[in-house]
Amino acid sequence: MVKPYRRTFYFTAVLAVILAILGPFRTMLLQKMVDDHIFRGDVYGMTLMATGILGLLLFEVVLRYFFLYYADWLGQATIRDLRVKIFRHVTGLNLHYFDKTPIGTSTTRTINDIESINTVFSEGSITIMADLLTLTAVTCIMFYTSWQLSLVVLSVFPLLIWGSYQFKESVRKSYEKVRNHVATMNAFLQERISGMRIVQIFNAEKREGEKFRNINRDYTTANLKAITAYAIFFPVVDIISALSLGLMVWYGARGVLSDQITIGTMVAFPLYINMLYRPIRMLADKFNTLQMGLIAAERVFTLLENDDSVKNTGVLAPAKLEGKIEFDQVDFSYIPDSPILKSVSFAIEPGNTLAIVGSTGSGKTTIINLLNRFYEVNGGQIRIDGRDIHDYDVYALRRRIAVVLQDVFLFSGTVLDNITLRDGSISEEAVVEASKMIGAHDFIQKLPGAYGYEVMERGATLSMGQRQLISFVRALVFNPDILILDEATSSIDPESESIIQHAIETLIEKRTSIIIAHRLSTIRHANNILVLDKGLVQEFGPHEQLMLNEGGKYRELYERQFIQTPENIS
Repeated sequence: MVKPYRRTFYFTAVLAVILAILGPFRTMLLQKMVDDHIFRGDVYGMTLMATGILGLLLFEVVLRYFFLYYADWLGQATIRDLRVKIFRHVTGLNLHYFDKTPIGTSTTRTINDIESINTVFSEGSITIMADLLTLTAVTCIMFYTSWQLSLVVLSVFPLLIWGSYQFKESVRKSYEKVRNHVATMNAFLQERISGMRIVQIFNAEKREGEKFRNINRDYTTANLKAITAYAIFFPVVDIISALSLGLMVWYGARGVLSDQITIGTMVAFPLYINMLYRPIRMLADKFNTLQMGLIAAERVFTLLENDDSVKNTGVLAPAKLEGKIEFDQVDFSYIPDSPILKSVSFAIEPGNTLAIVGSTGSGKTTIINLLNRFYEVNGGQIRIDGRDIHDYDVYALRRRIAVVLQDVFLFSGTVLDNITLRDGSISEEAVVEASKMIGAHDFIQKLPGAYGYEVMERGATLSMGQRQLISFVRALVFNPDILILDEATSSIDPESESIIQHAIETLIEKRTSIIIAHRLSTIRHANNILVLDKGLVQEFGPHEQLMLNEGGKYRELYERQFIQTPENIS
């Protein structure tokens, strides 16, 4: 991850080494000043040494600034690139991933877990290395100064190491639970906020509030366990540090009286002890930070290793498609051993319109998903213009296909942005022309700001019919060669439907079209009608031909909607 910034990493590592030496070296100079100048009354030498120590301190402050800045900069730069990489990877995954993964979980991976990886740099690996170097340098200088006093000071270290290990393990387990509860909480909130209308319609606020209370309680409990570990560990370290200082004073005083230890050493050793215990106090916590960062990194890289993505091995990228579509013995299932499509075969000639009808769950929308390569077929072949769809570059293929769905999704942004999806190649004039063709221009003009009107998330401030008209303009403005309408007029009121019906009929004369509809009145003029039932092709042909089949599925559906007069079934 840090490869693009290895120079910064090496620079930060060098600063860590220098800082590890400067701190104890400055203390050693203080000891020399006390022994060699203060107690000898050498004012000039004392002033010179004090000036040198002050200069060294200022130099250390400057270096520490650059160390902390670039350690954090390295973390931010790395996670910035990683976050973009994850987003691009997630947007390239097949819809299988989104079918089985809560949105909140993906959000946690992209935001919370990556932020944890940042701490590996800002508070983890580099700072741990700096602390270990400081400990090594301090210990070496301590033994160089007085090995006897050093052994006395370090005699309590086994107790400190044991306590640090227990603390690290306790906090690690607590943080693992915290991470899991964060993912659960994000997923819960995402679903409930997105479905707030249903929650309120069915008066489920109290029930959902109780569920959230339980999730939040588990999250709080996990955090409190970590807080308890901190509350115990830090006072214990203070006690051990005080014990170490007390042993140093007891032994050192005896050494001073017997002229085995100098006053300068007694002045320096409390500072050495502080340099030892300050990083040790934080090391256990930083090891946990590093561990949590590594756990988060493992989750993130598991996501990156998910190869359930579109295998874009095709090279064909035509500027225009003729529009001939063929399904040849296509099999597909979302769940193993639960087939949705079974040996489905049909063909659409360029410029023709195919209507697909059938009961819910018969596989109508699945055909659209496979044609756009949102999923891969389990068997058979799909061809466009005589070529297998795997021969096409998937993005070039989707560029030539437009889909209008029943469930319209609008993003936060202007009406213009939602139509063009911020594609700079589409001019506002083209958008206005398409809007007039559909009949959406008048209602857009009446909005505050017209095409600059700010649409709220999911288009909450617009009616269902208005959102549907905007999605229709969005599809048309890309000038597709293949047009797919999936229940596109189901949410349009009769007046709006009459407005766009003529535009639809005009448009489908120029391109291959697939219309999925429960309203059979909207598909009578299709060239052919495909009737699906439980993933099987029951009938295929034009309206008039299918109506002649007295026991046919299509005639049954048609007569159920239009009962009863000979004119309706002609």
